Amino acid sequence: MPQPHLRTVVVLAAGEGKRMKSALPKVLHPLLGRTLLGHVLTAAAPLAADRTVVVVGHGAERVRAHLSEIAPDATPVLQAQQLGTGHAVRIALEAVPEASGTVVVINGDVPLLRAETVAALVAAHEGEGAAATVLAAEVPDPTGLGRIVRDAAGRLEQIVEERDATPAQRALREINAGIYAFDVARLRDALGKLSTDNDQGEEYLTDVFGLLGSAGEPVAVHVAADHTETLGCNDRVELAGLRKLLRDRVNAAWMRTGVSILDPDTTWIDVTATVERDAVIDQNTQLRGSTVVGAEAVVGPDVTLIDTVVGAAATVLRSHAVGAEVGPGASVGPYAYLRPAARLAEKAKVGTFVEVKNSEVGAGAKVPHLSYVGDATIGAKANIGAATIFVNYDGVDKHRTTVGEAAFVGCDTSLIAPVEVGAGAYVAAGSAITQDVPPGALGVTRAPQRNIQGWVARRRAGTASAAAAERAQRGAEGASGAAAAASEGEPIHEGTETVGGPSRTGDTATE
Repeated sequence: MPQPHLRTVVVLAAGEGKRMKSALPKVLHPLLGRTLLGHVLTAAAPLAADRTVVVVGHGAERVRAHLSEIAPDATPVLQAQQLGTGHAVRIALEAVPEASGTVVVINGDVPLLRAETVAALVAAHEGEGAAATVLAAEVPDPTGLGRIVRDAAGRLEQIVEERDATPAQRALREINAGIYAFDVARLRDALGKLSTDNDQGEEYLTDVFGLLGSAGEPVAVHVAADHTETLGCNDRVELAGLRKLLRDRVNAAWMRTGVSILDPDTTWIDVTATVERDAVIDQNTQLRGSTVVGAEAVVGPDVTLIDTVVGAAATVLRSHAVGAEVGPGASVGPYAYLRPAARLAEKAKVGTFVEVKNSEVGAGAKVPHLSYVGDATIGAKANIGAATIFVNYDGVDKHRTTVGEAAFVGCDTSLIAPVEVGAGAYVAAGSAITQDVPPGALGVTRAPQRNIQGWVARRRAGTASAAAAERAQRGAEGASGAAAAASEGEPIHEGTETVGGPSRTGDTATE
């Protein structure tokens, strides 16, 4: 039975990236859910290498910290002075003297590289028994990139950096992608022979190919099927270009699985997000982090979801959510803000200009508009009226409010935690509730209304309000006289008493 190949991955991530003009190391710049370095490590992961070495340099501590989060098994190796790619690989191999078999070297700034392409490179290298194999690509514009120089028979002759290339070599469009496979033993030997006799005075890893070829060792070229996979990133303009390419790739992949993306040019889905079949993603939508959108859900337009779960057949419209859960069939927005630990149960509703934080909104419960819900538990089928505030913070500590099943909270109410509104209880509009409301009771803290007759005529004489009031009073007096004449002798019936205001539902809460 053939023995599995021993493999080592070396990622070159020591460069400063001066043209990025950033305090952040280049390889840590984000791109649709992962850093540049994270994308490269993900592409290499299916190789199941025996060891992964990441060469760090500029911003080493930040890169090490990032590695501890995304690839704790990787070994960071410091290149204190950036003396070239050959020097970087040499110190990487010094850190793993036990390495044998194949070593794969990848630049840390090629985020579009696919795992399938890395696997194909390694398979071709090992299948041919080559000492070294370079991944190449035919590109429309090779400016700034190393060129693949072949002999008359089409075999690799050398890899030339652009600044060291002749005019004829610069005209070539087949470029070095900065991704290689080597036989470890033969690579170690060649690295010890590298020279710094070049324009930059550095040890070029690409010179290994010339050294091996001159020694009669087999060297090879493997051409990538899609040249965009080999594109690197040197400045913010190139980073933006890579982001667009990756967006298009991600969106196309989701649409081919049965997701409707209505405007792919304005839809940005992180590679770490998940969208299920028959979901609809409308324009100007971002799905970031670990976001999951369930089957037949509708998200957008104008929605940003970060680490948020949206259940099947739910709707999220013109809203922002972070670390939230939207249950099946639930409705959010427009213009809602779901903060971390906001959890909406099945068919719950959070409407216009509502903010929810660290709270559960029960099945079928409604918070339709203009409310803040913080540190609360709202029972199933409860209704929270407009402009309700869950007053959760006393300046030092947060406190929790509970609203029971099918409770009814009137508009413009403050629920001052810790407090509980029992199942089936009502709270009158305009109340400030500081004590528990028992199940089935009506909680009221509204002050009696007092009307001061003639105030506008006395204090706002000459205004449009005074004129309007005078006209209304004249009309009312005329109507009253006519009614009196028509119903002479009939008794006058006064309205029934209402505790906490009129009994009309609209005065108590909205739905």
